[in-house]
Amino acid sequence: MNLFDVYPINEITIAKAKGSYVWDDRGEQYLDMYGGHAVISIGHTHPHWVKRIEEQLHRIAFYSNSIKIPIQQQLAEKLGRISGKEEYQLFLCNSGAEANENALKLASFHNNRKKIIAFTKAFHGRTSLAVSTTDNKNYIAPVNETENVVFLPFNDADALQDAFNSYGAEISSVIIEGIQGVGGINVAENSFLKLIRSLCDQHGAVYIADSVQCGYGRSGKFFSHDYADVNADIYSMAKGMGNGFPIGGIIIAPHIKPKHFQLGTTFGGNHLACAAALAVLEVMEEEKLMGNAVMMGKYLKEELEQVDGIKNVRGRGLMIGFDVPEQLKDLKKGLLTNQKIFTGEAKPNVIRLLPSLALKKKDAEMFIDCLKEEIENITG
Repeated sequence: MNLFDVYPINEITIAKAKGSYVWDDRGEQYLDMYGGHAVISIGHTHPHWVKRIEEQLHRIAFYSNSIKIPIQQQLAEKLGRISGKEEYQLFLCNSGAEANENALKLASFHNNRKKIIAFTKAFHGRTSLAVSTTDNKNYIAPVNETENVVFLPFNDADALQDAFNSYGAEISSVIIEGIQGVGGINVAENSFLKLIRSLCDQHGAVYIADSVQCGYGRSGKFFSHDYADVNADIYSMAKGMGNGFPIGGIIIAPHIKPKHFQLGTTFGGNHLACAAALAVLEVMEEEKLMGNAVMMGKYLKEELEQVDGIKNVRGRGLMIGFDVPEQLKDLKKGLLTNQKIFTGEAKPNVIRLLPSLALKKKDAEMFIDCLKEEIENITG
């Protein structure tokens, strides 16, 4: 049997990983400035994370949500305290797409409405309703097409106001990334998020903060949406939540009440996943990684702004993007092949940096030096 060929891949086999570095099967070392799509939050194979998972594995790895699982409540309490959302409720699942599916579904249950507002360049997942709110026709099969989703220009306050004027009583939810990742590291303006909050309040809609990539401390705050100083009704999470162990979830404001059988999952919140997620929060707190994300992000942005050839450096914390001109269209490839550095991209011309929140200054400095060298190699 062959693998179903849907991923364009680099011809590299990673055999080992530690901290901000990975090694291929020939022993070649690479600096990881991408973290496998923003998944590696506390560093590859962090010893506390490994220990937590190993200890849990020797006790019990899985049982379904038909019994009490105390480690779920431990995770909820820790997450509530560190995120500042102690009054919220936690529902656990397995991925970011699944988290957004549950968020959109729960919003519709809550207000008995169907229409959803999403935004240009949005990415919310590749499944069912989540992909219907994703602004990429290549991902949307005929079965995913729906008239229930209205796409508006990102950060366009007038368009948002007009949509609520037109559909106000029909709108179930507004879903938005605090910082668009796949869309190219586009930061939602604080005033725009405040307007979403205000219009949702006025019209009985649910504000969903997709924090799958931009959340969990990556921006320097636990949720990047919180820079706007307003709370969402539902926050979706995954990626950095497990540092590579599959886990996702949504946290839900107290005014949204649960009912049995509304939501459900077989594997969500299993013992092993919760152990991994607890380890992440413990390391984030112990090593003050949100503060490190602020400091390292500030350093990288300041240095990148001084690099000739790149433009429009943007982002928050350790979620950074910059544009490259046509002359440097092979920069990402050169960084990987020649400099042994993993970075990300957003088509057509954006390089994305999503390293571990534990990125060290010396590694950030090395990246800047290698970036300058590779630009010089290309431009001559």
